[in-house]
Amino acid sequence: MTAQKSNSTGLWVAAGIAIVFGVLTVVAGGRALFGGPEAQAAVGNVVPFVLWFNFLSGFVYVLAGVGIGLRKAWGGALATALVLAIIMIFALFGWHVFRGGAYETRTVGAMVLRAAVWIGIAIYWRGIVTRAGER
Repeated sequence: MTAQKSNSTGLWVAAGIAIVFGVLTVVAGGRALFGGPEAQAAVGNVVPFVLWFNFLSGFVYVLAGVGIGLRKAWGGALATALVLAIIMIFALFGWHVFRGGAYETRTVGAMVLRAAVWIGIAIYWRGIVTRAGER
């Protein structure tokens, strides 16, 4: 397999992960925000700014995935911006918890997963761009 073919497959995988992750984030966030009383009760001690950020960022995940799949520089830039935004919201969430605010433990796991996925995608994108520049 050539390096170009490997890069292409990897980009499609990264784009697919971003898009699927985005759609799932929008669906889950939409249920929590706009679902009936049962859906809202199921989320427990939601932290509103985290829920709204995650819901809205799901649309950006999809957009970044499309950009990455199309090999557009803005797709990689969005991935990097998402990493920074997720880390910032995670820090604000930590401050909320530190100050005694109610929260669900699963929110910590969800934020770690979001950060890990987007850090991985951004690093992969950066590696592809760097290798392409070396040719």
